[in-house]
Amino acid sequence: MSSTRSRSVTVERPGEHRLTSGPVPEPGPGEVRVRVAAAGICMSDREVYDGHRDPAYVRYPVVPGHEWSGVVDALGAGVDPALLGRRTVAEGFRSCGRCERCRSGETSLCTAGYDETGFTRPGAFADHVVVPARLLHPLADDADLRAAALLEPAAVVAAAVRAGTPEPGERIAVVGAGTLGLLAVQLLSAMSPGELTVIDPRDERAGQSLAFGASEARTPKEATEVHGRYDLVVETAGAPSTAADACLLARRGGRVVLTGMFAPGATGIDPVHLSLSQLTVRSVFGAPSAAWSYAVRAFTAGLLDPAALITHEFPLERFADAVALVGGGGSGTGKVLLRP
Repeated sequence: MSSTRSRSVTVERPGEHRLTSGPVPEPGPGEVRVRVAAAGICMSDREVYDGHRDPAYVRYPVVPGHEWSGVVDALGAGVDPALLGRRTVAEGFRSCGRCERCRSGETSLCTAGYDETGFTRPGAFADHVVVPARLLHPLADDADLRAAALLEPAAVVAAAVRAGTPEPGERIAVVGAGTLGLLAVQLLSAMSPGELTVIDPRDERAGQSLAFGASEARTPKEATEVHGRYDLVVETAGAPSTAADACLLARRGGRVVLTGMFAPGATGIDPVHLSLSQLTVRSVFGAPSAAWSYAVRAFTAGLLDPAALITHEFPLERFADAVALVGGGGSGTGKVLLRP
């Protein structure tokens, strides 16, 4: 690639993409340019490509890519010179920093309007991405940038863990053993739970969850035997019935945190069960700044090892092959990366 040219995968409209090449983008005041090292593909990206994402949360044409890592290689005016050359990740939400929600620390709920890298702004399925410097979370000089590309989903999981307030010795269940679920197992196992149960119908995911720190794994059918057992239940699957299932797993007075993105028509939570059991139910939308800091600290301390989730890596030219695996791959498909 020429040093004066930069490639990107542009989704022109649902089902149509092309690899484009243009001048290397220049950062404006308060911005940095990052040379992308790796970018993860998740179901949200597949939804963008297929045209299944809510129109309010995508703007075509778009360069997707909201899970990424890289190295700062250019600075805009007013940016700290010490950031040049730093390995980094960055928050995706372009929060305003001024509204009531932002001032309360809930930057993922910014009331200035939805604006996110990879959905409404050019993302990291490209050689370079330009982001506001204030959204950076610099990494250690020796950070594994392949693994760091998963810090965006790790930040979502960190938001869930923070919302769930786990305490040592508690009984905890994680519903779903996809990327979010397995990252949740890693973070929650560091809290010294009395039990850490993972619920997922896939045998291979159950085995992986045990390697990540779970004490047992159950299928959804087997989980009916432990309804009402857990102090904290973290739901990560976003399947039609998993919100309701998570509430049934919680003990009376227990806590439930929902992190999966549910589609219309998902099974509702029984309000009678909810009130009689006095459950605390929280949901998570994205990750606020504090959750990003938490995830980066956990990664730096070695409590998170996202690299173990990566199963496939593709160059930008093979975006079509890569996105086809996400949501449609076999049992051996874990995290899929693009490597510019």
